[in-house]
Amino acid sequence: MTDKQKDLFQKFAALASLIALTAVFSFVSDSFFSVGNGMTVALQVTSIAYLGIGATCVIITGGIDLSVGAILALAGVVAALAVKAGLPVPLGMLCGLVVGALCGLVNGLCVTLLRLPPFIATLGMMMVARGVALQITDAKAIGGLGDGFAALGNGSLARIVNIGADGFPDVVFPGIPYPVLLMIALAVAVAVLLNRTTLGRFIYAIGSNTEAARLSGVDVRGVTVFAYVLSGTLAGLTGCVLMSRLVTAQPSEGLMYELDAIAAAVIGGTSLSGGVGTISGTVIGAFVIGILRNGLNMGGVSAFTQQIIIGLVILLTVWIDQMRHRR
Repeated sequence: MTDKQKDLFQKFAALASLIALTAVFSFVSDSFFSVGNGMTVALQVTSIAYLGIGATCVIITGGIDLSVGAILALAGVVAALAVKAGLPVPLGMLCGLVVGALCGLVNGLCVTLLRLPPFIATLGMMMVARGVALQITDAKAIGGLGDGFAALGNGSLARIVNIGADGFPDVVFPGIPYPVLLMIALAVAVAVLLNRTTLGRFIYAIGSNTEAARLSGVDVRGVTVFAYVLSGTLAGLTGCVLMSRLVTAQPSEGLMYELDAIAAAVIGGTSLSGGVGTISGTVIGAFVIGILRNGLNMGGVSAFTQQIIIGLVILLTVWIDQMRHRR
């Protein structure tokens, strides 16, 4: 079985799991299949998907990025501080993206120039970014950001509201949240990058055989740095969107998000050994995690038990990936 066939098999397995979970949880609560709950799940999945898309590109090169949760928090608080200082919201958000990209650049340079193991390099960045986020905010949340800051995270397209006879608004259709539209656009753009461009082929080549890629003329260092910069930028975007949804910048936000991102990628068929993975599979993996959490919440399962279940799912998925790689 070729790597492409293995990847397709894993993707279909993830899709089958998603369908099975949806069918099971539809019996748990009558409101599971409601439009409102569907939009809620999609909105909750966006953070995992943004980070998972970046994680997929890094993992395909044979690396790992443990710093995205901390970069998320740092970028979010930088964007909030910039807006509080008087910058327009778009420029404040841009500051958050730049911070994320710079953190990703440092990760990439540590891996390529200093030749640190990706695990160690990104673990160090995780601690540094989290520490800086706490330091510049004095470990306090930043509030009073205004409606403009909340627009990206809480706005929606095609929202339909009627005013009832009692004068109160009646939501006919909640609309498609802007973060969901952004998730779709990012997934399509990065999928095209990986599958239709020379750069994408280089990313796969490095993960499959770094030395062969180098001997073939691939700029291994530059492509690897690009993957980490992309991951950091998407982490910065996640921080801006998430803080916008909360309308408050929390320096402690994003804890353990890196594990969700890696889990989404692996569940969707990305191999931790590198060289194999797709963005569509990662999005499916993100929805598997999101629906699992949503269904367990509706079933009244405690948050602690949810952690155990999701942890077991991750262990099972990684074990399957390792068995597949050995074969």
